[in-house]
Amino acid sequence: MTPPLRLTLLAALSLAALTASTLPASAGTDPWVRAWGENTQGQLGNGSVLAQQTPAAVLGITRDDVRELSGGGGGAAAAANPFAVALLKDGTVKSWGSNATGQLGNGTLVAQSFPATVAGLSGVSEVSAGLNHALAVKGGRVLAWGSNASKQLGTGQDTTNPYRAPIPVQSLDKVKDVGAGCDFSVALRQDGTVWTWGKGDNGRLGTGNNTTRETPQKVPDLVDVESVAVGCDHVLALTADGVVKSWGKGAEGQLGNDSTADSSKPVDVAYLDAVARVFATSASGFAVLDDGSLAGWGKNTDRQLGDGTNANRTTPVVLDHLKGVQSISGGADFTVAALDDGSVIGWGANAAAQLGDGTTSGTTGTSTVTALPPNSGITHVATTVTGKSAFAY
Repeated sequence: MTPPLRLTLLAALSLAALTASTLPASAGTDPWVRAWGENTQGQLGNGSVLAQQTPAAVLGITRDDVRELSGGGGGAAAAANPFAVALLKDGTVKSWGSNATGQLGNGTLVAQSFPATVAGLSGVSEVSAGLNHALAVKGGRVLAWGSNASKQLGTGQDTTNPYRAPIPVQSLDKVKDVGAGCDFSVALRQDGTVWTWGKGDNGRLGTGNNTTRETPQKVPDLVDVESVAVGCDHVLALTADGVVKSWGKGAEGQLGNDSTADSSKPVDVAYLDAVARVFATSASGFAVLDDGSLAGWGKNTDRQLGDGTNANRTTPVVLDHLKGVQSISGGADFTVAALDDGSVIGWGANAAAQLGDGTTSGTTGTSTVTALPPNSGITHVATTVTGKSAFAY
């Protein structure tokens, strides 16, 4: 591409972003994936690096295009590496944002503020973005790229770091889902077993010790798992009988077992029955119960649990005022949720406009704010792992 043509294309993309960001985001008429909050590395995908106080369109990606979107990295600090990956319904993957550790998978270390296709990836069924690496499932096999500093890419004895393009994870097949955390990785196989690799600090691999692993290891004594949710340093697993297991860091109560101790083996999240879905935010957990009610536990210093306090919770507390939750995600100090009426709400800290309501005021009590109104067509939300950027699709 000649330089004048490239400049013309970038100008057109920026104009499209500006135009799309001013469109009304209601009544289901706006087709775009939306993003807001911090944007220092272009992680909002709108063609700029300017912070966004209200939901703006991600360039060139409609909600109908996307099967799954995952935010990675952290906040505004230079080493935070915020980025995002999106799995499209045609099985291809797009990425954008920081690329300091090769986490965009595009063969370079150059950041980009708009989505671009990850070359060579097709037939993908799942994706997940971690602190500085990403995972994808293709034909039951796991591919990984980005930082390998803690062996989170699962390449065995290979010490190459970083990997700028997807490579196979060793020794795993028949994988149905993956989760990338802070320097470690999790895979759920079709047989209901869970496998982990990468950094072992705080017991986050669930293998009974704090040892870092170069290749996937099976989490002992854990069977019939239906879904996994991965936070920064902890993991939640929902079993077929509706029990939620947890392991990893426990300092903020994120294991939900009435303790603040780490656990290198799965423990039961207390006082939960008939759980339909689980979600892990950076250092908290949420469960949607069969009756539609919501419970939360873990870090709450910025009111990100929404229980009316700023006290960490070591066991789940029912959040009676939050109904109809379809999807939840949260970064360092805030939480956002997609409701069954197509709206997006948020609560917690808001200094970086991460709640998307056009202000920088955090919530108080059990109040929430609205980022996108009812009938916006939203069914899912995502956030960067430990940062202050959010996505809705």
